[in-house]
Amino acid sequence: MKPNTRPANPCFSSGPCAKRPGWTIEALSGAFLGRSHRAKEGKAKLADVIERSRAILGIPKDYRIGIVPASDTGAVEMALWSLLGPRGVDLLAWESFGEGWITDAVKQLKLKDTRLLQAGYGKLPDLSQVDWNRDVVFTWNGTTSGVRVPNGDWIKADREGLSICDATSAAFAMDLPWAKLDVTTWSWQKVLGGEAAHGMLVLSPRAVERIEAYDPPWPMPKIFRMKSKGKISEGIFKGETINTPSMLAVEDALDGLAWAEKVGGLKGLMGRSEANLKVISDWVAKTPWVDFLAVDPATRSCTSVCLNVVDPKVTALAPDAQAALLKRFVGLIEAEGAGFDIASYRDAPPGLRIWAGATVETSDLAALLHWLDWAYGEVRPA
Repeated sequence: MKPNTRPANPCFSSGPCAKRPGWTIEALSGAFLGRSHRAKEGKAKLADVIERSRAILGIPKDYRIGIVPASDTGAVEMALWSLLGPRGVDLLAWESFGEGWITDAVKQLKLKDTRLLQAGYGKLPDLSQVDWNRDVVFTWNGTTSGVRVPNGDWIKADREGLSICDATSAAFAMDLPWAKLDVTTWSWQKVLGGEAAHGMLVLSPRAVERIEAYDPPWPMPKIFRMKSKGKISEGIFKGETINTPSMLAVEDALDGLAWAEKVGGLKGLMGRSEANLKVISDWVAKTPWVDFLAVDPATRSCTSVCLNVVDPKVTALAPDAQAALLKRFVGLIEAEGAGFDIASYRDAPPGLRIWAGATVETSDLAALLHWLDWAYGEVRPA
């Protein structure tokens, strides 16, 4: 039977993600517009984003936090281009974004001493094989695979190299062990449902020491340069951005942070995300045609939840026929206004990817799942 109830907010994209509950354009009414972002008021708003993020996430006071260009991608590449080179590098990948950082290190920077630790979609590489005498680049949560590292126990406290972590779909939804992370990045468009274009970059004192001591042999684009005359450019980490930010996006980021504080800070955000994962997990457990892409339950993401269709009648189809069936399936959901942007990422195995981060209401996810059951009944091969 076709369900009677649709999600109040049918937006389940994994980026940009759903706005926080109750959001309207009025949330941007206080934006600092038509003025220089370098004016006192503009810098104050940028610094407020930094310090409220620090407080919610529990980032140590001696870690520097900067707002940088080009979303999470820009933040990661800024780190890779500034820090890699003095040591060998272990590069971990189990989905498309981790593979992208391998491309940066191997094909763009042409680093000679690299080790690739890779796994297919749905699994993690063997984390015990990581050599912490080397620099290590990894994603905390694979946005396109729905596979996250289970914890930070595998990261050595006495490491010689730097840990460089792309945490864009983990920050504000998962507990990040800051003492074990030397570089951490995310963007506003993920867990807090902010607007895109800007990234956040967190540097430990060890990472700052590397930046000040090391001069990369390759040309550095202006938007990647974090030091001047051999010292870290402190202004970047106090709200003096390298290039002109969107103050509308800044206002939206502040709105998301204020909402995060109201729902209980990091614990509240994590609780909302984990509750959403539980609703999906309970549904998967009683639904024979679907399963998680993540093989190990301990590695299943509570934000970018990726699912496979496992019905033998579908898996027996040729790949093109499977893809066509899933396209029709997703199209039915969208045509009914019951859920948008739930198809798997273009490089991932055909399936579903449903954002379950903190801005998504559990009731909306529960409503979506009824629609998935209905739509599957419509497309399932006889």
